[in-house]
Amino acid sequence: MTSLTNDNIPGQEPEEITGSEAVIRSLIAEGVDTIFGYPGGAIMPVYDALHDHHHNLKHVLTRHEQGAVHAAQGYARVSGKVGVCIATSGPGATNLITGIADALIDSTPLVCITGQVLSGLLGTDAFQESDVIGITMPVTKWNYQITSAEEIPEAIARAFYIASTGRPGPVVLDITKDAQFAKVLYSYAKCVKIRSYVPEYPADKELLRKAADLINNAKKPYLLYGQGVMLSGGEKELISFLDKSGIPAAGTLLGLSSIPTDHPLNMGMLGMHGNYGPNIKTNQCDVLIAVGMRFDDRVTGTVGTYAKQAKIIHIEIDPAEIDKNVKTDVALIGDAKHTLRLLSHLVQAKQHPEWLAEFKAAKDVEEEKVIKNDLAPQKAGMTMAEVVRMASDLTDNRAVVVTDVGQNQMAAARYTKFEDSRSWVTSGGLGTMGFGLPAAMGAKLGAPDREVVVFTGDGGMQMTLQELGTIAQEKLAVKIVILNNHFLGMVRQWQELFFEKRYSFTEILSPDFVKLADAYGIPGSAVNHREDLEREMKKMFDTDGPYLLEVHIEKEDNIFPMVPQGKSVAQIILSADELK
Repeated sequence: MTSLTNDNIPGQEPEEITGSEAVIRSLIAEGVDTIFGYPGGAIMPVYDALHDHHHNLKHVLTRHEQGAVHAAQGYARVSGKVGVCIATSGPGATNLITGIADALIDSTPLVCITGQVLSGLLGTDAFQESDVIGITMPVTKWNYQITSAEEIPEAIARAFYIASTGRPGPVVLDITKDAQFAKVLYSYAKCVKIRSYVPEYPADKELLRKAADLINNAKKPYLLYGQGVMLSGGEKELISFLDKSGIPAAGTLLGLSSIPTDHPLNMGMLGMHGNYGPNIKTNQCDVLIAVGMRFDDRVTGTVGTYAKQAKIIHIEIDPAEIDKNVKTDVALIGDAKHTLRLLSHLVQAKQHPEWLAEFKAAKDVEEEKVIKNDLAPQKAGMTMAEVVRMASDLTDNRAVVVTDVGQNQMAAARYTKFEDSRSWVTSGGLGTMGFGLPAAMGAKLGAPDREVVVFTGDGGMQMTLQELGTIAQEKLAVKIVILNNHFLGMVRQWQELFFEKRYSFTEILSPDFVKLADAYGIPGSAVNHREDLEREMKKMFDTDGPYLLEVHIEKEDNIFPMVPQGKSVAQIILSADELK
């Protein structure tokens, strides 16, 4: 391993300890207070060392390694810290892969530590050996195999620095068992610099002026904000920029909660199931400012028809995202917080009443054709929207909202109102079913003083429902809302709209979720009728500790608006009738 530029902490005398003890002390030195994991043979020395540090390093025993990595993601997303998870070799390590891949595409800072067989057995197909480095290389920001105890402090310092700086992401450290047993003369120094790794670039003043000129001369400017705003801590800078420039803005799925829902310049959500105005106005603006987002295909629709009339300014910390999907006119490579602050000094104070009125007109159309029917349905069956909005209202829009993936996710995104930043945890880029329940555990531990509610479907719930055991053991006050339509809902919606209602293997049998929760000692109730919903939801929020609420939803409750795959954002539809 190449040496770093930092020196040992002044006054710190090296001490001879085991590699496993060095792992735990290094985590504590990095400010880690919570780790999620599952023990096994190849990581047992680290768990033995952990036994002596339980008073200042909390370990959460999940029921599956996938639960551990998703919980670490939830913890990282709400706390702003690096999430940490630990697993053993072989299947323990490979069970982390889905969460690691999820963290990479959603820019979530993680340090994942895996045990490995003795270094002398590497490559021999030893018991519970897997090529963790080879397997995780495509889905990590950095990975490294440690085969000697001397490498441990430096590798951990480097791991936290890489995971948390620049565009955040997951790091994997694979530690052989003999490295955990061996002795090392231990001292620790945090990593502050790595040669050839440039986490952030200095602002280009000429490009800033060019961007400001485009904005100042625009008639219909429009800003799109992504998760990069929150990751940089730039929420206040974004609001200041919008207030001064008068520019309407909309968020990506992961950008939600960066600014309050009811901010007068917040037009809603972009994307396949986003709001009507934010989508159609993309192809009508004259300057498009993208901040901390990567022009995902769920945002752009068909790229060949996306915002061709607009000059595009892209503020992005990762140079690899520039011009990857959408060609930009001005690329401002840098941290969103810092770049927005600099750009705010150069833009003129303006208002755009006529342009905002166009968004208002589009919102009125969506209100009449979609939202009114979702929130006040005329049919007997309950909608996902009314359940989500009621939860938002009962928590004064202050809860941390976690979701699984599918219709429950889109309903929660559309109908939750946000007052505070870091209030939204979902799997965006990878779309991982089973993410919701374990991520909610991590979110609660990352924000213990906040209400945490998770919306999941009957399908996603059954992928990781064993984590009810973790919730029970840790007494985590997670409020679990299962939106049960007895189908794999999002797939069923596509089958209804595009496959002539040929519901091929999407109807799903579920257990009695309330009885299942009761088996873990978790209280719960089921709602079959609208008139019982408010009473049962209030009971859920009034209950100390965890609670499971199963709400039976109209089977063919669909999510609209929708940009059909292969279509332009301007071709967004408001109902199934528009496909006929």
